[in-house]
Amino acid sequence: MNNRQLFLSHLAQTTDFPLLIEIEKAEGVYMFGPNGEKYMDLISGIGVSNIGHRHPKVLEAIHKQLDKYLHLMVYGEYVQQPQSLLAEAIVKTLPDSLDNVYLVNSGSEAIEGAIKLAKRFNNRREIISCNDAYHGSSHGALSVGGNELFKRAYRPLLPGVRNIQYGDQEQLNHISTETSAIILETIQGEAGIRVADKLYFKALREKCNQTGTLLILDEVQAGFGRTGKFWAFEHFGIVPDILVCAKGMGGGMPIGAFIASKKIMEVFKENPLLGHITTFGGHPVSAAASLATIQVILKENLIETVEEKANLFRTLLKHPKIKEIRNKGLMMAVAFESFEILKPIIDRCIEDGVITDWFLYCDNAMRIAPPLTITNEEIHIACESILKAIEEV
Repeated sequence: MNNRQLFLSHLAQTTDFPLLIEIEKAEGVYMFGPNGEKYMDLISGIGVSNIGHRHPKVLEAIHKQLDKYLHLMVYGEYVQQPQSLLAEAIVKTLPDSLDNVYLVNSGSEAIEGAIKLAKRFNNRREIISCNDAYHGSSHGALSVGGNELFKRAYRPLLPGVRNIQYGDQEQLNHISTETSAIILETIQGEAGIRVADKLYFKALREKCNQTGTLLILDEVQAGFGRTGKFWAFEHFGIVPDILVCAKGMGGGMPIGAFIASKKIMEVFKENPLLGHITTFGGHPVSAAASLATIQVILKENLIETVEEKANLFRTLLKHPKIKEIRNKGLMMAVAFESFEILKPIIDRCIEDGVITDWFLYCDNAMRIAPPLTITNEEIHIACESILKAIEEV
């Protein structure tokens, strides 16, 4: 059996129509098939490859750590340099109040930890989240998601979860002294890149302060330079109580984290002790790769180029069938009239070697979230391909 047959026979499938693109190698913004196919990755593996595929500094860090040790012990018991140096580097990018990092394996796991942390800290049970939010697929993360289509087959989910409308300042009045936490994506991703205004975030922070509610911001997609700031919340002049990240932080390796103050995080130490446990969280190889990723983002000044590159996409992607472009930095949604118009365009782009996608809750918009390392020349090539596909279909 060839690789495709093995894939279909023995790997669990999540749809009846996987893309079935076979990749043999990847580097920079490109992926390569076994027969010479070349694909430009305009979605970064869904927000993962912020510094491109197989960045040399990440590979170097991985190789160095491989020569030292792999997994040693469950999280939090042994002093492991990759974890300690990574936590220090993350904290240096953050306001003083966010000084304690819990390393995990993924965004969903980080969301689970953040929810537990909030409930344990203030001993409340109500969680508020937003309509059309996506926080992951595990049971707790799904519970605070905001799309019933993905939730209904798995009910009953966590009790005490209420949804409000992202960006609607009036609905913040649902936050009360009974609310443990409100969790929201700083920039809504799967809703098709929805960005609330600064006044909303100021009102949100004030309401949480008034009620003793913890503010959890999910920056699994928006963090690590994607929006033109290292953290998306920097655009809005507020600071969360708990911050969640993953995806782009690992340079292609699996890792996530939830971050809070030491005062908040300390509740995991008693009643019960070991209040949150992970075996592979902060795996030394992933931690080394993540530290290298931070260093690349900062040393190569990638964040400073984000807005210019986003504006170039907006300038070049002009066509009557494009109804709107929504973005915060290189987190972009190119909206069409319908999924029926968009899907053939995406398919044609893939045939021409440009990988794009749509959004879970917004299937009429094309996802554009390339590696931050993409060049202006590559943006021109990508946009020419997209416009060509629009014309051809």
